[in-house]
Amino acid sequence: MTSIEQAGTYSLGDRAMNRLGYGAMQLAGPHVFGPPKDKAQAIAVLKETVELGINHLDTSDFYGPHVTNQLIREALHPYRDDLTLVTKVGARRGPDASWLLAATPAELESAVHDNLRNLGLDVLDVVNLRLMFDVAGPAEGDIEPMFSTLANLQRKGLVRHLGLSNATATQVAQARGIADIVCVQNQYNLAHRHDDALITQLAQAGIAYVPFFPLGGFSPLQSATLERVAADCQVTPMQVALAWLLQRSPNILLIPGTSSVAHLRQNVQAAQLTLSPQAVAELDGIY
Repeated sequence: MTSIEQAGTYSLGDRAMNRLGYGAMQLAGPHVFGPPKDKAQAIAVLKETVELGINHLDTSDFYGPHVTNQLIREALHPYRDDLTLVTKVGARRGPDASWLLAATPAELESAVHDNLRNLGLDVLDVVNLRLMFDVAGPAEGDIEPMFSTLANLQRKGLVRHLGLSNATATQVAQARGIADIVCVQNQYNLAHRHDDALITQLAQAGIAYVPFFPLGGFSPLQSATLERVAADCQVTPMQVALAWLLQRSPNILLIPGTSSVAHLRQNVQAAQLTLSPQAVAELDGIY
């Protein structure tokens, strides 16, 4: 058993995922816009992901835009049979690097084709609808026109599985009334736990929960408790934060991002870490 397999697997549709994956967002330039500062390093990180046993890569054609998908294709195409690529549609980037809504039927269909072209695929494994009612977090709004468009593209054979990103529990229920979903991707970590109830509901339905910003995102987690637990375990605080998520619920799939091979290897080592009940209780207190 490799180190990454020690965290177990969970189903993403018809695919068995190692629970610790990789998010490609940080491979683009500053503010997720433009090319990477070091393209060779970005390629090296992607090649290392599959060498470490990661079989779940998260991306989007609006990262860059186009940058991360083109890097993934250059580094990893033709793809290994066990590799699952998960992408997002529903947004676009302005020339000033702003994040803008792109959710008309025509925009969503165009985004699916952009992802197919830049990844070099005939069908996308998983497409998440990234909701933009509020860029900062989930907000209520009718998703039927958008999600029905993706369900139609799924029926046409361009997409295997569907999911949601930045969604409320109400929107998850609405989506499930239109088509099956295999995952929900929302912000969640030690200090940001608004989705506790939703994670439980999804686990009962056999749906994966994929937390983005598992290490705090653009504002890394800072906590004296986290640092103390990490010191006791003789690991890094970020490894503890990832291990806590893995122990939080079996339906959680992680996609921590990094542009560093060394940091990638550290993240994967979190799969081997088992936190004691006392450590988990201390960490739960952070929220």
